[in-house]
Order: sequence, then structure tokens, then C-alpha cells
Amino acid sequence: MSNFGFQGSDEDPDKKKDQSGGEGSGGNPGGFGFGTEGFDPAALGQMLTQFGQMLSGMGAPGAGGSAAGPVNYDLAKQLARQQIGDFTPVGKGKADAVSEAAHLAELWLDGATTLPAGASKTSAWTPVDWLENTIDTWKRLCDPVAEQISGMWTAGLPAEAQQMAGPMMGMLTQMGGMAFGSQLGQALGQLSKEVLTSTDIGIPLGPNGVSALLPESITAFTEGLEQPEREVLVFLAAREAAHQRLYSHVPWLRQRVLATVEEYARGIRMDFSAIEEAASGLDPASLTDPSKIEEILQQGAFEPQTTPEQKQALERLETLLALVEGWVETVVSEALGERLPGAVALAETIRRRRASGGPAEQTFATLVGLELRPRKVREAGDLWRRLTTAAGIEGRDGVWAHPDLLPVSSDLDDPAGFVDGVIGGGSSSFDDPIAQLEAMEAQERAAKNKSDETDTDDGDKKDGDAGSTG
Repeated sequence: MSNFGFQGSDEDPDKKKDQSGGEGSGGNPGGFGFGTEGFDPAALGQMLTQFGQMLSGMGAPGAGGSAAGPVNYDLAKQLARQQIGDFTPVGKGKADAVSEAAHLAELWLDGATTLPAGASKTSAWTPVDWLENTIDTWKRLCDPVAEQISGMWTAGLPAEAQQMAGPMMGMLTQMGGMAFGSQLGQALGQLSKEVLTSTDIGIPLGPNGVSALLPESITAFTEGLEQPEREVLVFLAAREAAHQRLYSHVPWLRQRVLATVEEYARGIRMDFSAIEEAASGLDPASLTDPSKIEEILQQGAFEPQTTPEQKQALERLETLLALVEGWVETVVSEALGERLPGAVALAETIRRRRASGGPAEQTFATLVGLELRPRKVREAGDLWRRLTTAAGIEGRDGVWAHPDLLPVSSDLDDPAGFVDGVIGGGSSSFDDPIAQLEAMEAQERAAKNKSDETDTDDGDKKDGDAGSTG
């Protein structure tokens, strides 16, 4: 995992590997902070201006305002908006095309899943619309990691160093918030011009019940394909609608994804020995110089360490996202397969886009510190197709009734065993813990009564034998 804070050397081999599209280590390929590649000097100037304002306002009541916290979202939105630049509003023709495609997709999906439509509104977004409508979800995704890292490296400083730093500790925290906000703003600005739908990273980033497509990005995406834009639009509308159905009617699913990200954040650990070493020669006067702070953070002392807890959370998240993606693929394929000639080719294009670490996945890895990559999409799709054949649409969709019914990572490698379990009644209903407890207590009582009866019989037999002998 690379630095959170100010990014280190560009010679990091893991970083180069991730940028080339290969599989990373499951950690953060870019890190929060300021690298020499892809960073806008104007953005740095903007950040330093805000930094000066922050210094001048330190100590004042309520200093920081809405910019206070683990991530400076005011700065993030400002930089993202600058990155977007000029954009073309969605015209009536494009908006009508999105609406018609979504309506057609919903009609076709009705016969492919038992889950009803999940979106009450369909929108055609510009990049700015995407930014404004998804920032709240990005806060939920980024805050846990940013808070954990910010709190750990601050608390990890030796007591003497904290005492020397004094009020400058608050400044360091705000500097961290600006570093996070700067990286977030640049990433979201770029991502807003590349995403195709509101669920492009596998989870719904927009408001509940809103299905959204980005016509400008879809047009650019279609240019590299040999498919009519109308067919591509219907296909993407079907994927968006399928995601919305799943997340709307499986109420625990959205929270489970976000909770897993938070669990990943709780597993972050810092190398305190490196922090102590960095702080051993710390000159309190240097904390007033931003360049000195940057130099300290660049030493890598505040680099999070990958832990077993993080690896477990990452595996659960990858499996869950693979199940979502595989289910969407299966349902969309059944709904469009015979109606849209290019559906198979489009499905493969999207699958490769996700598997190779597209812009959405890379951005999430940079922002949150883990790869939002469903590595077993093909295996998950195969499992859902087998389950549809064996148990029907109702049996397949019934698996989403409770998280305990879902396949685990090992089931994706052995789908036949999972399907056999479902056919045998494994997914008809999930176990009631109260009923289990009552059954266990009944078994214990029965065993105790049997033991008591055995003891009584043995006692009577001994008494009888004693009387006979007498």
C-alpha cells in the first residue's frame, strides 16, 4: 500500500504495475496526496491559498467551517468542478432517448427477475450533475478510511512530540484533510467525465430510487464499438435498472457494502516505530513551514500497513461485488439476449472494462485505499446461470432474501455444490436463531430426562439385587 498523505517516489514498481492495467496488491496504487504525474500545479496553488487562509484563521472559534474533518470536501468539490471545466447541458433529444431506453429496459427486465422496478425516476446527468448527486455517498466511502488514518498517525506520535507540536496538531489534521480533499477532487473531476451510469462501480452512488445515465460519456464510449448508439444506450439502461432493482429490494445490500469498507478501514494499522523515528529529530519550529511538513510526510513514516483483517474484508467485498455483477449480467442477458443483437458483445466489453481496472475501479482504489474489483465475475455469472436453470428465477432471486444465504468465495469455485444445497431447500428460508435455541434446549432437556431415567432404573436394580441377596 502506498502513502496516504503526500505521495512518494514515482518509481514505485507496484504503482507502475497498477497503472498499466495489471492486478495490484489489493491496496492503494496511488495514495492520497500529491504525485508528480497527473497533478495540476494550479490545483496545488489553490490548496496552498486555502492553507494560508487556514493558518490565518487558526485559533478562531469554529475555524475551518465545513472544511473541518478528515476530508476537505469544499476543496474537493471546487477542484473537481475546475477539472470538469465547460460541459454541454443535456438536450431534450438526449434526455428523451435516455427515458425511452430506460422504459424499454424495465419492460424487458420484468420477465427476467422477480424483483420489481427499483427506480422511481430516470435522469440524464451531466458530469456536474454526477458530482453533485454522488458526493454524499463518496463521503460515506472516504470518511472511515480518512478518519482512521488521520487519527492513527496523530495518536501514534510520542507524547513528547505531541507536547512539542501543541496547537500545530490541529494544523496537521487540517493539512491531512486538504491532502485527502485535493486528491478526491482531482479524481472525481476526471471520473465524472468517464462514468456511464450511477452504478458504474457496482454500487449506487446516487440518491435512492434514481436511475441515471450520462449521455455524453455513453456517446464517447460508443465511438470505440461497432454497435449502434441506441442499442448501447438500451443495454446500459438495462444494467442500471437491474442494479437499482437489486439495491432497492435487497435492503441490507447497500449497507453491507459500506459496512465492509468501514471494516477495512478499522483494520488499518500504522508502523509506529517509523513514526517515532521520524519524530525523534522533529523541530517544533519546522511545523510552521508547509514545505517541512510535506518533507516529513514524504518520508513514508505514515504509510498504513496491510493487515489480515483488511485482507479478509477485501475478500468479502470482492465476493459480494462479484455476486452483484454476476447477477446483473445474468438478468440483463436473459432480458436482452434475443432482443438486442449486440448484447453478448457488449456484456463482454463491460466485463473486461471492470476486470482490467477501469477508471472507476482505479479511482476508488486511490480514494479509499482498496480495489473495488469483482475478481470472480465470470464464476459468479456461471453460478447464477446454473441456479436459474436448476431452481428457476424465483429460486435464484430468493437467495438474496438474507445475507447468510449468499454464496461465499469458495462457492464460486464450486457452484455445483451450492446449487445442490439450494435445490435441497437451503435457500427456502433462513434459520431462525430463536427456533434454533428452543430446539437445542429441548434436546438438552430430553437428554437430561433420559439420563435421569437411566440413573433411576440403575438405582432400582441395585436395590432389588441388594434385597435378593439379603
